[in-house]
Amino acid sequence: MLAALITPLAFIVTLGLLVTVHEYGHFQMAKWCGIKVLKFSIGFGKPLLRKQFGKDQTEFVLAAIPLGGYVKMLDEREIDTSALAVPCYSNADLKRAFNRQSVIKRILVVLAGPAANLILAILLYWVVLLMGVVGMKPILGEIPANSPAAIANFVKGDILQKINGKNVTHWQDARWLLLNASLKNKIVEVSTINARNEVHVHPLDLSHVDYEDSNRDILDVVGFTLFQPELPPRIGETIKGSAADRAGLKTNDLVIAINNKSIKHWEELVQIVKLHPNEPLNFLILRSHVNLKLTVIPQVIIENNKRVGRIGATFKIDQRVSDSLFVTTHYTVFGALLKATQKTWETAVFSLKMIGNMLTGEASWKSMSGPVTIASYAGQTANMGFIVFIGFLALVSISIGVLNLLPIPVLDGGHLMYYMVEIFTGKPVSELTMAIGQKIGFVLLGLMMTVAFYNDINRLITG
Repeated sequence: MLAALITPLAFIVTLGLLVTVHEYGHFQMAKWCGIKVLKFSIGFGKPLLRKQFGKDQTEFVLAAIPLGGYVKMLDEREIDTSALAVPCYSNADLKRAFNRQSVIKRILVVLAGPAANLILAILLYWVVLLMGVVGMKPILGEIPANSPAAIANFVKGDILQKINGKNVTHWQDARWLLLNASLKNKIVEVSTINARNEVHVHPLDLSHVDYEDSNRDILDVVGFTLFQPELPPRIGETIKGSAADRAGLKTNDLVIAINNKSIKHWEELVQIVKLHPNEPLNFLILRSHVNLKLTVIPQVIIENNKRVGRIGATFKIDQRVSDSLFVTTHYTVFGALLKATQKTWETAVFSLKMIGNMLTGEASWKSMSGPVTIASYAGQTANMGFIVFIGFLALVSISIGVLNLLPIPVLDGGHLMYYMVEIFTGKPVSELTMAIGQKIGFVLLGLMMTVAFYNDINRLITG
């Protein structure tokens, strides 16, 4: 029962926190600029809870539809000026109306929402980094024949050191640096060190990176595989709600056979599971000197455009092997803050580049996600632990901040566009222009949401 609630709860926490932070940015900056705020709403539609606070008696609302929120400020353009209307604002109030503020104040209020999301991402990454980052050492496994890595003469057992001059500490660093490099370079320099401490520099061709194929991992595209030692097929941990968890697999279970085929190494287990998505597998396991039989049905996932199986279990590894495969990076308080800021900036820039590539056709619109995918990842990361979930929150917070800065009317970036025009022309954009822009903005936003929902549904259908 609890496992079934994790995904919706994680989704509510994700959207609730990130939307609240975004709208609070607008709200707080408006207060600092002396603007009268009428309403602070989390969600749209029918109010579930409402309360008035503060000297301005701002109305705080929790509404039924949690896909966003808004801050309503006093604006003379929205006041009913008909003869029957009863004046409800004093001259002192009207001086605090949003439309009467300088263009700089209005820009600050609009920027404050996305800025709050980016600041939150920095703080979240800071927490993660302070706790220490554990990752796989970037040791290369088998290099597929004729792959870009094979052509560049990479060798199994080599350790990745640098990509275009930037240090590679964890396997995840390699993926991130290659993704960034692929947006601007077709050839990158990758430094490796071998068991004899010899350093080699390889020119790696990234021209094979196809952004239309959003499901393929860039490491797989170039031919980088993770080094896999021959580990015994012993279960380490299982993800809550996964196929392994539902079947009853537990920590320290030793898998002896699957479908009567003897299993000697963990990689054999992985390969059999991959080849049997959504098919019952008969596991023979050894638990506390007792042989047990369990039926495990691997979940279906899409990997490199193929349906493969996954049971949601990690291998058990002894400390000596763990030390040779994993590395933990620790940061000082200031060092973690600096790294968190850098990571947030790089992720935001990467997101903007990807959006640009989608507009030019170089990247696939399939990579755009909607609320269903966000909910799914929220649940998965919550199951993986607090640190993973915090990292997910930071990533989505950056996405919300960047998305709102796009120059689309109705988004924060659209308002910024109007204010920049005002700075250069010396007069505000006309109400007619803004009304037309709003209609265009709603159409563009509707198209984006349609694509996102389509991608969500397509992912559900294909697993």
